[in-house]
Amino acid sequence: MTNENITFATLIPAARPAGAYLDEIMARVGVDGLAAAFAEPALLARLDQHAAAVRDALRDAGRIVDAEGLAAYARSIAAGAVRMGRPLPEPGFAPMSGAEWLAAGFPLVRLVAVCLIAETEGLL
Repeated sequence: MTNENITFATLIPAARPAGAYLDEIMARVGVDGLAAAFAEPALLARLDQHAAAVRDALRDAGRIVDAEGLAAYARSIAAGAVRMGRPLPEPGFAPMSGAEWLAAGFPLVRLVAVCLIAETEGLL
């Protein structure tokens, strides 16, 4: 495990409160991803599709769309990204432009979709 992965591993434990975990994901990818999406209609459409898939996944798992359900889902996506050698960027180092986000990998875009849901549901 690299130092980068060790740093990110602190985000994975389920003992961390759901709201705090969602805040961390928002700081790492959500703020930049959502800002880019609101300026780029194609990216916003892509995020809407990912958000629908997140809602479906939670429903299929018998979970509701709340902070705990979203945090659990985000933890699984983030853990998979780490296992693939693609840990989340530190706050302030996420892609910035719509074009960069359109080229971003699945884990980053899916986590921005989690942030979109959390924001629209008033969970942040």
